Amino acid sequence: MRQIPGLILGIMAGVLLGLTATAQDLDGLLPLAKAGNADAQNNLGDMYSDGEGVPQNYGEAAKWYRLAAEQGHDKAQNNLGSLYYTGDGVSQHFGEAIKWYRLGAEQGYYIAQYNLGDMYYYGQGVSQDYSKAAKWYWLAAEQGDDWAQNALGDMYYYGQGVLQDYGEAVRWYRLAAEQEYSWAQYNLGWMYLHGEGLPQDNVEALNWIQLAVGQDNIGAQTTLGNMYYEGNGVPQDYGEAVKWYRLAAEQGDNEAQYELGNMYYNGIGVPQNYILAHAWANLASANGYPDAPELRDSIASYLTPSLVVEAQKLAGCFQLGQALEECN
Repeated sequence: MRQIPGLILGIMAGVLLGLTATAQDLDGLLPLAKAGNADAQNNLGDMYSDGEGVPQNYGEAAKWYRLAAEQGHDKAQNNLGSLYYTGDGVSQHFGEAIKWYRLGAEQGYYIAQYNLGDMYYYGQGVSQDYSKAAKWYWLAAEQGDDWAQNALGDMYYYGQGVLQDYGEAVRWYRLAAEQEYSWAQYNLGWMYLHGEGLPQDNVEALNWIQLAVGQDNIGAQTTLGNMYYEGNGVPQDYGEAVKWYRLAAEQGDNEAQYELGNMYYNGIGVPQNYILAHAWANLASANGYPDAPELRDSIASYLTPSLVVEAQKLAGCFQLGQALEECN
């Protein structure tokens, strides 16, 4: 779950207290925190959470966040909720995370609102409720939070907790994309590519997808691979398709893993290689891509049992994030 970035907290506390979150300032910050200054307590908690100026210590972070949170400090409430969510410095407890997120959210703190929306969306610590998720996402999105704007766009795209409305999805994706949020850039590119909620436009699609690719967004990398494979909005280029599939596959995208396996299986854009084809299809299958088991089993029919074992070992190596050269 999201916490306010440490550097921003340091700057905010510096403005409020005339201090910055560094080791030199710890001696000045600690008396203020001990005296009950909630901003100082929250900033001290952040120093311990991020290991800035002090050794990282989540237990100490939780202690100081709690002191500030109990005084009604909205950011500390969110930060304490995030520690309960991850189980850092406290026993993991989604119910406690919900409690503290809600306190921060009800004070209008946008990151707490987003986090509370996520809890409702995924049904963590509460019963899954898309309507309540959409409510909290909307409150954060209205304050300009790009993550919440993108999440709300998803709700409108899929019709979860709100009426399905591609136009509204586009509106929220665009607001987040213009803030350079990579998933929103990818989603907006997708909408242009498929003409959903606005006129189909390959030029605009490519523009937004390339912006997301520039931030290493794996969904955008896979989609750009598809565009090169199909010659959709770009000149058909199987080599470029393989390049983008590989980048996304190595980062764990199951569709890219499947497509890369298929390229090796058919010798498209790369020399035909059944062992690599089987390895990537096997990994895509393990990661839940629905068509991957059939592809993997088809490829296996071209391999001897010993070569299947070799391909399986290679897939295990890929799963650990190692490159081909490291696996041989």
